[in-house]
Amino acid sequence: MRGILLQSPKKLCTQAVRSVTSTPQGTDYQYMQCSKLPTMYFQRSLPRLPIPTLDKTCERFLSAVQPILNADEFAATQKVIKEFHQGEGMDLHAKLKQNDLNNKHTSYISEPWFDMYLSDRAPLPLNYNPLLIMKHDTRPEYRSQLVRATNLVVSSLRFWNSLKVDLLEPEIFHLNAKKSDTPQFRQWMRIAPTAFATYVAYVFKAFPLDMSQYNRLFGTSRIPQMDKDLLVQNIDSKHIIVMRRGNLYAVDVLNQNGQIEQPSVILARLQAVLSLDNKRNAAEVPLGVLTTGSRNDWARTRQHLVKNISEKNGKLIENEVDKALFCLCLDSEEDPIYNDDNQIPLIKNFLAGEGKNRWFDKSISLLVGADGTAAVNFEHSWGDGVAVLRYFNEIYKETLQRPFVSSATIPESLNNDHSVRSLNFDIDDKLRADVALASSKNSDVMETLNMDMLRYSHINKLSCKKYGVSPDSIMQLSFQLAYKLAFNSYVGTYESCSTAAFRHGRTETMRPCTIPTKNFCEAILKPTNSRPDSNELRTMIDKCSTVHGNLTKEAAMGQGFDRHLFALKHEAVKQNKTIPELYNTEAYRKINYNIISTSTLSSDALLAGSFGPVVQDGLGVGYSIQNAECGAIVSSYKNQRNGKHFVDCLGQAFSEIHKTLDASKK
Repeated sequence: MRGILLQSPKKLCTQAVRSVTSTPQGTDYQYMQCSKLPTMYFQRSLPRLPIPTLDKTCERFLSAVQPILNADEFAATQKVIKEFHQGEGMDLHAKLKQNDLNNKHTSYISEPWFDMYLSDRAPLPLNYNPLLIMKHDTRPEYRSQLVRATNLVVSSLRFWNSLKVDLLEPEIFHLNAKKSDTPQFRQWMRIAPTAFATYVAYVFKAFPLDMSQYNRLFGTSRIPQMDKDLLVQNIDSKHIIVMRRGNLYAVDVLNQNGQIEQPSVILARLQAVLSLDNKRNAAEVPLGVLTTGSRNDWARTRQHLVKNISEKNGKLIENEVDKALFCLCLDSEEDPIYNDDNQIPLIKNFLAGEGKNRWFDKSISLLVGADGTAAVNFEHSWGDGVAVLRYFNEIYKETLQRPFVSSATIPESLNNDHSVRSLNFDIDDKLRADVALASSKNSDVMETLNMDMLRYSHINKLSCKKYGVSPDSIMQLSFQLAYKLAFNSYVGTYESCSTAAFRHGRTETMRPCTIPTKNFCEAILKPTNSRPDSNELRTMIDKCSTVHGNLTKEAAMGQGFDRHLFALKHEAVKQNKTIPELYNTEAYRKINYNIISTSTLSSDALLAGSFGPVVQDGLGVGYSIQNAECGAIVSSYKNQRNGKHFVDCLGQAFSEIHKTLDASKK
């Protein structure tokens, strides 16, 4: 899409202002931003994702598995690692390096990571699609479902239009925003050669991030196919899909010139969807539930739907659903709404729910409850949290600061112009049976899903600053202590770390269960008469924090071990070689069987985030630490892992760590 920008951003913005009809909000309606620096300005100069040395990867692997192995297992692992390092590993590493040199346009992890996502046959909800719930708009005139949905759609389109023509601000991590997130910084960047722009930014302690994933935010669908799915995109789409009570509608939101329709027009079209839907029954055969199934099951049913039943079905699916910019799911009054005393029903519904009013294959689904509570549920193969969070933050911020419609806005009168189209599919007995089976399977899974939530006020960003400790290291230490309290063991633990500082970087895995965290847990759980004093325990916390900080830095700089070992295994498969013994060891199995899977996103727009456990007897821990409190939403499966017991123990762990920090003299 970079090629679209043939003129300067300033000139493009000026032309855009002149080309659109003025709205009550101003004349710059078509674009959310008019950046002085083109969106992809730094992309060419981003450094490539480094491949760690084989020495370091083997060393880091041993350090990570030691806390979760017994002495005999660790000794056996040391032997296998030595053989791997001196034999097959060297050969695979050399081939990976050569392949990387031959593909300088991308990163060594990009292809195998896409293959991993698209080849997995597990259902998308719970296993892959995460959930981000927005904070509320508390102003009455902007809280209704229709108004909030309209404003979110308009802001989404303004974000997309800005991105398409390189007018969206580049994504940059500012170490000191007061010094680098300034007009002066942008002025310096404008005269820096694009081949070196990233390195010039480093001088200002500003770190540009990879934005290659942003292009797939809109117009993208994951198409189920046998054994490996396919991502398709149409960037020229002019419509969105709207779902309500399982019924599907196509709604035009851009005009024939690609310009965003006026807010009152989009308001009227979404109102028309609600009006049409209120005059009919909920979908008797809700096709959306098919996207909750295993990918091969869905691939077979989709083939029947688009090829065997009727030509009309194929056109509706491929032209209206697959090519839609995104999916807007308007939940009905029968669905859960926000309740501050019990958020779990709403979170479960937004995360997966019945699946009847969702299309999980779309890159982005905007969910809006009957009370106006809004969320984003996204398909994960095309991209990671950095791109989605930027979009999430921008549309939330704009709907608060610059909403385009309110309860007082008068919807535009609609002509019979087919701008709102009800998608009516031909249904046969086989399709009806497949939908019923998919719904039944999804209901069975959801029936086994537990979700538990904890808020704790004594540990927060401000208290961590007061105690001089890393907030994230304290959260991760708390999870280790809670698991030890609940289940008396240490297990494979996953924390994601973005490698977006590199071209086509994805993520690296942090392994928060370390020897220092294990030592602390053992020490603090000793009987009172033999437990180290508060100052000794505080020293141990500091050691945990230091190690955690170093692991974070290494991961962010592409110096973890997980992705390297993953790519080496992928290389062996690609070369039709025997998989090295390392990958069959108990150590490799345990470290990759992520019983505790954790994820956090820092955002002022985020009310809550959640995802499912990644293994059947695992815990999916979505956590946050804010100025006033910390908290976690924990998912688990009934009769597999007692998530409620873990959350109870997490409260105890928070309390023990807080008491230690408060009692120490530091």
